[in-house]
Amino acid sequence: MPVLRSIRERFGAQRPLEGLTVAACLHVTAETANLVSTLVAGGAQVALCAANPLATQDEVAATLAEQDGVAVFARHGEDLDTYAGHVADVLDRAPRITIDDGADLLVTLHAARPDLLEGLLGGTEETTSGLVRLRAMQADGRLAVPVLAVNEARAERVFNDHYGTAQSTLDGILRATNLLLAGRTVVVLGYGPTGRGIALRARGAGAQVVVCEIDPIAGLDARMEGFEVMPSLEAARRGDIFITVTGAPAVLGAGHFARMKDGAVLANAGHFDVEIDLAALRELGGPGTTVRPLVSQHVLEDGRHLNLLASGRVVNLAAGEGHPASVMDLSFALQALSVEHLAAADGTLPDGVQPVPDDIDREVARLKLASLGVELDRLTAEQRRYRRSWE
Repeated sequence: MPVLRSIRERFGAQRPLEGLTVAACLHVTAETANLVSTLVAGGAQVALCAANPLATQDEVAATLAEQDGVAVFARHGEDLDTYAGHVADVLDRAPRITIDDGADLLVTLHAARPDLLEGLLGGTEETTSGLVRLRAMQADGRLAVPVLAVNEARAERVFNDHYGTAQSTLDGILRATNLLLAGRTVVVLGYGPTGRGIALRARGAGAQVVVCEIDPIAGLDARMEGFEVMPSLEAARRGDIFITVTGAPAVLGAGHFARMKDGAVLANAGHFDVEIDLAALRELGGPGTTVRPLVSQHVLEDGRHLNLLASGRVVNLAAGEGHPASVMDLSFALQALSVEHLAAADGTLPDGVQPVPDDIDREVARLKLASLGVELDRLTAEQRRYRRSWE
């Protein structure tokens, strides 16, 4: 993770986060440990809990606590009550800045700990799902702090969503099932930056790809890219593998399950485990039988088998290793510089969701290109004058 390493070296020299408490709710992995150690090098005191219990690497949690003095509240496979307790434990540290992966820290702060909001400089959000929640709070007049939308930074969209999630989602599915993608029909529900990447890589592996969308521009884009586009209930009869990546609940429900082929595979690439209607699946197919690690098979009344991966949780982390480190290098560099920006602003930013400053976005991309040995052209003085002129 060379980009984050260069930021950590500068943070160690300049200490821009001196004395600040940072609360983070993230996937507790080796890549996250590099972000946390960067914040610690910058002078921050960090408290960390897990955004997804199936992604937690216990050895990483232990090492952060023992070697870096981080207050870690995370355990692989923890239940929802334990998770809620860990979120509360992190917030008890009275953070000045939050780093969220799903908005649970900020939502809990506003709902249960409003006494801590006055000292909060702001937060960052890593996911589309989290930004949906935060914008809903903002629309209701409830969001009382500034939040930098790291997930929507240009570099993040290109590198993390399009390339990282696309590859790691297919990797998680293949690890869990050992299926051959070539010749199978993959249905991708949601054609945003992440869904687009998944669809392209599934096609590259030899699959026939069907896209389901609600947005006409995204649907048109998918069609122009050469994918079949159809309503999800129609696609339910066609698919061998279904991948949800929408941020919406019950994208696959009872009506879809009733139409699916015997042996269909259900995988979720969205942040929360709500996109596949698990209650409806269990009502139709019983509690399920574990037929492979992370594969629960549900048998419907007519004998058809539906295979749910990773309990409907985000499949690239629950069944795979998540993004390669080179992808998280860029994402966490954006996080580190966004935290520095919030600290430097010292409470002067307006409340509400706002973009990552363009200079941070470009700096991270520049550092990444430099780490790859790539150089870019520069505008000449004449070209700069031309671009500024209206005549």
